[in-house]
Amino acid sequence: MNDTAIPATLAAEYDLPDPPNSSDGTASTVPRRAGRAPGDVAYPKAIKSFVRRAGRTTTGQAKALAELGPRVLLPYQPTALDFEAVFSGVTRVCGTNDAKNRPLVLEIGFGMGEATAHIAALLSDTRFVCCEVHEPGVGALLKRIGEQDLHNIRIIAHDAVEVIDHMLPLASLDGVHIFFPDPWHKKKHNKRRLIQVPLVTKLAARLKPGGYLHCATDWQPYAEQILNVLGAEPQLANRAGASHPELAGYAPKPHYRPLTKFENRGIRLGHGVWDLVFERV
Repeated sequence: MNDTAIPATLAAEYDLPDPPNSSDGTASTVPRRAGRAPGDVAYPKAIKSFVRRAGRTTTGQAKALAELGPRVLLPYQPTALDFEAVFSGVTRVCGTNDAKNRPLVLEIGFGMGEATAHIAALLSDTRFVCCEVHEPGVGALLKRIGEQDLHNIRIIAHDAVEVIDHMLPLASLDGVHIFFPDPWHKKKHNKRRLIQVPLVTKLAARLKPGGYLHCATDWQPYAEQILNVLGAEPQLANRAGASHPELAGYAPKPHYRPLTKFENRGIRLGHGVWDLVFERV
């Protein structure tokens, strides 16, 4: 299949990062943000937890962007989203068109969108607002949306921290999904990890009471840090708790999260996967 860049007009309209043929020759990648790690590592606002890496957008992905972008992509804005307006054309599967009472879930960093599309199809009564700055990933999810005829996903191709700060009101979310964020393996890079105290505090404040934060990682040191950070947040309680003492605070894999090709390969190689599910108190 021939490769092509996302049309520049659409990239500008929806605030997408520069296409792969830009002057610096790079493309975006999965958003990973900085914060404070256990041990009071400072939160350096100038440090991004994502980097722009080379990547190509296929012809099929660019076509999906051109055809579905106007319906699915939301431009970044410095004001709160009107969720009812954003999802106004979505028909509720289970008997009513009342979008206001449908659950709303934020996903940060969906990669190529495999798990996102699976979950959106399985939980068709749930609305998903998904943040990703990786151009091929945005195109890939749009392609899946078209192929699977999904209507409950909206994408914001922008830094998730700014989206959280400016577009998501307090107590507006029923859930947050963060699956396999970049672990930044080297100790000197740990400060770039997404799951840090400041971000978790922001996310907890935007969850409704009873809303959940679900993280998953295949890097044990990161899983331990996530468990410590979430456990220290007073607005959150561990759903696993005493019900699964054998899991030491980690959660059984929720039914909606699929095993991706990457995860299956890791399991075959003997790698572990840790799910963490905390609830807003």
